[in-house]
Amino acid sequence: MKTVLVLNGPNLNLLGTREPAVYGSQTLADVEALCAKACAAHGFKLDFRQSNHEGALVDAIQEAGRAQAAGTLAGVVLNAAAYTHTSVALHDAIKGAGVTLIELHISNVHAREAFRHHSYISPVAKAVMAGFGASGYALAIAGLAGLAEPA
Repeated sequence: MKTVLVLNGPNLNLLGTREPAVYGSQTLADVEALCAKACAAHGFKLDFRQSNHEGALVDAIQEAGRAQAAGTLAGVVLNAAAYTHTSVALHDAIKGAGVTLIELHISNVHAREAFRHHSYISPVAKAVMAGFGASGYALAIAGLAGLAEPA
């Protein structure tokens, strides 16, 4: 059984209390439960992580690349949060690791401040999802399942 890594960046530990009008009222624990259900429905195991530290996210992406090369990982769902707009290091890690990755945002970043319109992640992501709220995580996991199915 392959694993899906769901990786969450800075401040996502504050879900449910941080700007609920933008991010909703679901907590990170709620999102993890949603992801576990989605993974189970698609025959995946879940590895769910959050870090406020860029280097920890880079390390996790590199580890994911090795796991995918070994055949144990289906892919990564990455909500890099603010690092989406600033991190060349995450871009380079994704590109270098060669991992299948879906970039995810809870809010529609293109309907927000102009600085959120640019992503360093998008050019190296297999797909980009934004604006579906927490349910976007389940949609992204379904997307990974679809990529794993023979054409």
